Amino acid sequence: MTDAREFLGMQPVGDDLHWRLAVVPELTTPGNFLFGGCGLAAALVALEAASDRPTVWSTAQYLSYAPTDSVLDLTVTLAAEGRRVTQGRVVGYVGDTEILTVNAAVGSPGRLAAEGVWVTPPDVPPPQECPPRRLPFVTSASIFDRIDVRIASGRSFEEISAGPPTPGDPDSALWARVPGHLEPSAATLAIIGDYVSGGVSQPLGRRVLSRSLDNTLRVVHLEPTEWVLCDIRMQALVDGYGQGIAYLWSEQGSLLATASQSMSVRFWE
Repeated sequence: MTDAREFLGMQPVGDDLHWRLAVVPELTTPGNFLFGGCGLAAALVALEAASDRPTVWSTAQYLSYAPTDSVLDLTVTLAAEGRRVTQGRVVGYVGDTEILTVNAAVGSPGRLAAEGVWVTPPDVPPPQECPPRRLPFVTSASIFDRIDVRIASGRSFEEISAGPPTPGDPDSALWARVPGHLEPSAATLAIIGDYVSGGVSQPLGRRVLSRSLDNTLRVVHLEPTEWVLCDIRMQALVDGYGQGIAYLWSEQGSLLATASQSMSVRFWE
Protein backbone atom coordinates (compact mmCIF):
# COMPACT_ATOMS: atom_id res chain seq x y z
CA MET A 1 0.00 0.00 0.00
CA THR A 2 1.48 3.33 -1.05
CA ASP A 3 1.36 6.61 0.83
CA ALA A 4 1.33 10.11 -0.65
CA ARG A 5 5.09 10.56 -0.32
CA GLU A 6 5.73 7.37 -2.27
CA PHE A 7 3.00 8.20 -4.80
CA LEU A 8 4.65 11.56 -5.50
CA GLY A 9 8.18 10.21 -5.40
CA MET A 10 9.37 12.93 -2.99
CA GLN A 11 12.75 12.97 -1.28
CA PRO A 12 14.10 15.18 1.55
CA VAL A 13 17.26 17.12 0.74
CA GLY A 14 19.48 17.23 3.81
CA ASP A 15 16.66 17.72 6.35
CA ASP A 16 12.87 17.82 6.69
CA LEU A 17 12.73 21.51 5.72
CA HIS A 18 13.95 20.93 2.15
CA TRP A 19 12.37 18.55 -0.35
CA ARG A 20 12.60 17.71 -4.02
CA LEU A 21 9.93 16.50 -6.45
CA ALA A 22 10.71 15.25 -9.95
CA VAL A 23 7.91 16.37 -12.28
CA VAL A 24 7.43 13.08 -14.10
CA PRO A 25 4.67 12.71 -16.74
CA GLU A 26 2.50 10.72 -14.29
CA LEU A 27 2.18 13.84 -12.08
CA THR A 28 1.30 16.26 -14.85
CA THR A 29 -1.74 17.53 -16.73
CA PRO A 30 -2.24 16.76 -20.43
CA GLY A 31 -0.75 20.25 -20.95
CA ASN A 32 2.62 18.88 -19.74
CA PHE A 33 2.97 20.74 -16.45
CA LEU A 34 2.58 19.71 -12.81
CA PHE A 35 -1.03 19.00 -11.80
CA GLY A 36 -1.95 21.68 -9.27
CA GLY A 37 -3.28 19.18 -6.73
CA CYS A 38 0.05 17.35 -6.81
CA GLY A 39 1.86 20.60 -6.04
CA LEU A 40 -0.31 21.23 -2.97
CA ALA A 41 0.00 17.57 -1.98
CA ALA A 42 3.80 17.74 -2.14
CA ALA A 43 3.82 20.85 0.05
CA LEU A 44 1.62 19.12 2.65
CA VAL A 45 3.84 16.02 2.72
CA ALA A 46 6.83 18.29 3.39
CA LEU A 47 5.06 20.42 6.00
CA GLU A 48 3.63 17.47 7.92
CA ALA A 49 7.06 15.80 8.00
CA ALA A 50 8.76 18.98 9.20
CA SER A 51 6.17 19.73 11.90
CA ASP A 52 5.16 16.17 12.82
CA ARG A 53 1.54 17.34 12.87
CA PRO A 54 -1.44 16.65 10.55
CA THR A 55 -2.94 19.28 8.26
CA VAL A 56 -5.94 21.30 9.46
CA TRP A 57 -6.07 23.90 6.68
CA SER A 58 -4.00 24.80 3.66
CA THR A 59 -4.18 27.03 0.62
CA ALA A 60 -1.99 27.10 -2.46
CA GLN A 61 -1.46 30.08 -4.74
CA TYR A 62 -0.31 28.96 -8.18
CA LEU A 63 2.13 31.46 -9.66
CA SER A 64 3.68 29.64 -12.61
CA TYR A 65 4.01 26.21 -14.24
CA ALA A 66 6.42 23.40 -13.44
CA PRO A 67 6.94 21.70 -16.82
CA THR A 68 7.26 17.97 -17.36
CA ASP A 69 10.77 16.64 -16.57
CA SER A 70 11.65 19.66 -14.41
CA VAL A 71 12.51 19.47 -10.70
CA LEU A 72 10.46 21.27 -8.05
CA ASP A 73 12.44 22.29 -4.95
CA LEU A 74 10.32 22.89 -1.83
CA THR A 75 11.38 24.86 1.25
CA VAL A 76 9.38 24.68 4.50
CA THR A 77 9.19 27.51 7.02
CA LEU A 78 7.61 26.84 10.43
CA ALA A 79 6.60 30.43 11.13
CA ALA A 80 4.78 29.99 14.46
CA GLU A 81 4.77 26.87 16.64
CA GLY A 82 2.19 26.65 19.42
CA ARG A 83 1.18 23.94 21.86
CA ARG A 84 -1.42 22.53 19.46
CA VAL A 85 -1.10 24.40 16.17
CA THR A 86 1.84 25.20 13.91
CA GLN A 87 1.47 27.86 11.23
CA GLY A 88 3.78 27.29 8.30
CA ARG A 89 4.40 27.88 4.63
CA VAL A 90 6.03 26.05 1.77
CA VAL A 91 7.49 27.69 -1.32
CA GLY A 92 8.23 25.70 -4.47
CA TYR A 93 10.74 26.72 -7.14
CA VAL A 94 11.90 25.39 -10.48
CA GLY A 95 15.33 26.95 -10.81
CA ASP A 96 14.84 30.63 -9.95
CA THR A 97 11.12 30.66 -10.84
CA GLU A 98 8.62 30.56 -7.96
CA ILE A 99 5.91 28.05 -8.91
CA LEU A 100 3.63 27.97 -5.87
CA THR A 101 3.30 29.25 -2.33
CA VAL A 102 1.38 27.25 0.25
CA ASN A 103 0.23 28.61 3.60
CA ALA A 104 -1.13 26.12 6.10
CA ALA A 105 -1.98 25.26 9.67
CA VAL A 106 -1.10 21.85 11.07
CA GLY A 107 -2.23 20.80 14.50
CA SER A 108 -2.95 18.10 17.04
CA PRO A 109 -6.60 17.05 17.62
CA GLY A 110 -8.46 18.98 20.30
CA ARG A 111 -10.58 17.60 23.13
CA LEU A 112 -13.79 19.59 22.73
CA ALA A 113 -16.74 17.51 23.94
CA ALA A 114 -19.00 18.63 21.08
CA GLU A 115 -19.04 18.03 17.35
CA GLY A 116 -21.29 17.95 14.30
CA VAL A 117 -21.40 17.79 10.51
CA TRP A 118 -24.18 19.91 9.03
CA VAL A 119 -23.98 19.00 5.34
CA THR A 120 -25.04 15.72 3.75
CA PRO A 121 -23.62 13.71 0.82
CA PRO A 122 -25.54 13.49 -2.44
CA ASP A 123 -27.56 10.37 -3.24
CA VAL A 124 -25.46 8.67 -5.94
CA PRO A 125 -24.76 5.07 -6.97
CA PRO A 126 -21.73 3.28 -5.49
CA PRO A 127 -18.51 3.53 -7.53
CA GLN A 128 -18.83 0.01 -8.92
CA GLU A 129 -22.09 1.03 -10.63
CA CYS A 130 -20.74 4.28 -12.13
CA PRO A 131 -19.14 4.61 -15.59
CA PRO A 132 -15.46 5.56 -15.84
CA ARG A 133 -14.61 9.17 -16.60
CA ARG A 134 -12.64 9.27 -19.84
CA LEU A 135 -10.65 12.10 -21.37
CA PRO A 136 -10.87 11.29 -25.08
CA PHE A 137 -8.48 14.06 -26.11
CA VAL A 138 -5.58 12.87 -23.88
CA THR A 139 -2.94 10.78 -25.65
CA SER A 140 0.16 11.34 -23.46
CA ALA A 141 0.90 10.07 -19.95
CA SER A 142 -0.56 12.21 -17.17
CA ILE A 143 -1.87 12.14 -13.59
CA PHE A 144 -5.18 10.87 -14.97
CA ASP A 145 -3.52 7.52 -15.74
CA ARG A 146 -2.88 6.98 -12.02
CA ILE A 147 -6.27 7.94 -10.56
CA ASP A 148 -9.36 5.81 -11.13
CA VAL A 149 -12.34 8.17 -11.58
CA ARG A 150 -16.03 7.28 -12.04
CA ILE A 151 -18.90 9.62 -12.93
CA ALA A 152 -21.37 9.53 -10.03
CA SER A 153 -23.55 12.38 -11.35
CA GLY A 154 -23.28 14.89 -14.16
CA ARG A 155 -22.37 14.59 -17.82
CA SER A 156 -19.39 12.97 -19.49
CA PHE A 157 -16.97 14.85 -21.77
CA GLU A 158 -18.60 13.19 -24.78
CA GLU A 159 -22.07 14.37 -23.70
CA ILE A 160 -20.86 17.92 -23.10
CA SER A 161 -19.13 18.19 -26.48
CA ALA A 162 -21.92 16.64 -28.57
CA GLY A 163 -24.22 19.15 -30.29
CA PRO A 164 -24.98 22.74 -29.27
CA PRO A 165 -24.29 23.81 -25.65
CA THR A 166 -27.06 22.81 -23.26
CA PRO A 167 -26.84 24.42 -19.81
CA GLY A 168 -26.96 21.90 -16.99
CA ASP A 169 -26.82 21.44 -13.24
CA PRO A 170 -23.97 23.25 -11.43
CA ASP A 171 -23.62 20.25 -9.10
CA SER A 172 -21.80 17.07 -10.15
CA ALA A 173 -19.95 14.27 -8.41
CA LEU A 174 -17.04 11.93 -9.09
CA TRP A 175 -15.83 8.83 -7.29
CA ALA A 176 -12.01 8.80 -7.23
CA ARG A 177 -9.38 6.50 -5.83
CA VAL A 178 -5.64 6.07 -5.93
CA PRO A 179 -5.26 2.29 -6.40
CA GLY A 180 -3.54 0.73 -3.39
CA HIS A 181 -4.03 3.81 -1.23
CA LEU A 182 -6.72 2.96 1.34
CA GLU A 183 -5.99 5.57 4.00
CA PRO A 184 -6.47 9.06 2.57
CA SER A 185 -4.19 11.83 3.79
CA ALA A 186 -4.44 15.57 3.38
CA ALA A 187 -2.07 15.18 0.44
CA THR A 188 -4.23 12.67 -1.44
CA LEU A 189 -7.36 14.71 -0.74
CA ALA A 190 -5.58 17.77 -2.17
CA ILE A 191 -5.07 15.85 -5.42
CA ILE A 192 -8.70 14.72 -5.60
CA GLY A 193 -9.99 18.15 -4.58
CA ASP A 194 -8.31 19.67 -7.63
CA TYR A 195 -11.09 18.14 -9.76
CA VAL A 196 -13.22 21.16 -8.78
CA SER A 197 -11.90 23.12 -11.76
CA GLY A 198 -13.30 20.51 -14.16
CA GLY A 199 -16.83 21.13 -12.89
CA VAL A 200 -17.26 24.41 -14.79
CA SER A 201 -18.30 22.59 -17.96
CA GLN A 202 -21.35 21.08 -16.25
CA PRO A 203 -23.54 24.21 -15.88
CA LEU A 204 -22.30 25.70 -19.16
CA GLY A 205 -22.82 22.56 -21.20
CA ARG A 206 -19.68 23.45 -23.09
CA ARG A 207 -16.11 22.20 -22.81
CA VAL A 208 -13.77 24.73 -21.18
CA LEU A 209 -10.16 25.06 -20.06
CA SER A 210 -9.86 26.04 -16.40
CA ARG A 211 -6.62 27.21 -14.80
CA SER A 212 -6.63 26.95 -11.01
CA LEU A 213 -5.52 30.16 -9.33
CA ASP A 214 -5.67 28.68 -5.85
CA ASN A 215 -6.56 25.45 -4.10
CA THR A 216 -7.78 25.47 -0.49
CA LEU A 217 -8.19 22.29 1.55
CA ARG A 218 -9.88 22.14 4.96
CA VAL A 219 -9.56 18.76 6.65
CA VAL A 220 -12.51 17.55 8.73
CA HIS A 221 -11.73 13.95 9.67
CA LEU A 222 -9.69 11.21 8.01
CA GLU A 223 -10.85 7.61 7.94
CA PRO A 224 -9.93 4.59 5.81
CA THR A 225 -11.81 4.47 2.51
CA GLU A 226 -10.92 3.07 -0.88
CA TRP A 227 -13.02 5.58 -2.82
CA VAL A 228 -13.54 9.29 -2.17
CA LEU A 229 -16.68 11.00 -3.44
CA CYS A 230 -15.81 14.44 -4.84
CA ASP A 231 -19.12 16.31 -4.54
CA ILE A 232 -18.55 19.40 -6.73
CA ARG A 233 -20.78 22.47 -6.46
CA MET A 234 -20.01 25.34 -8.81
CA GLN A 235 -20.94 28.70 -7.32
CA ALA A 236 -20.31 31.34 -9.99
CA LEU A 237 -18.64 32.25 -13.27
CA VAL A 238 -18.35 35.99 -13.94
CA ASP A 239 -15.91 37.93 -16.16
CA GLY A 240 -14.00 34.75 -16.98
CA TYR A 241 -13.34 33.77 -13.35
CA GLY A 242 -15.10 30.88 -11.65
CA GLN A 243 -15.51 29.69 -8.07
CA GLY A 244 -16.47 26.29 -6.80
CA ILE A 245 -16.29 23.98 -3.81
CA ALA A 246 -16.16 20.23 -3.33
CA TYR A 247 -17.20 18.17 -0.33
CA LEU A 248 -15.00 15.08 -0.08
CA TRP A 249 -16.84 12.09 1.38
CA SER A 250 -15.78 8.57 2.36
CA GLU A 251 -17.65 5.52 1.10
CA GLN A 252 -19.26 5.35 4.56
CA GLY A 253 -20.68 8.88 4.13
CA SER A 254 -18.26 10.67 6.44
CA LEU A 255 -17.07 14.16 5.51
CA LEU A 256 -13.30 13.97 5.06
CA ALA A 257 -12.57 17.52 3.89
CA THR A 258 -13.71 20.42 1.76
CA ALA A 259 -11.79 21.81 -1.22
CA SER A 260 -12.42 25.15 -2.91
CA GLN A 261 -10.90 26.97 -5.85
CA SER A 262 -10.90 30.12 -7.91
CA MET A 263 -10.08 29.60 -11.59
CA SER A 264 -9.51 31.41 -14.83
CA VAL A 265 -11.83 29.98 -17.50
CA ARG A 266 -11.87 30.07 -21.30
CA PHE A 267 -13.72 28.06 -23.91
CA TRP A 268 -11.99 25.06 -25.43
CA GLU A 269 -11.80 25.93 -29.11
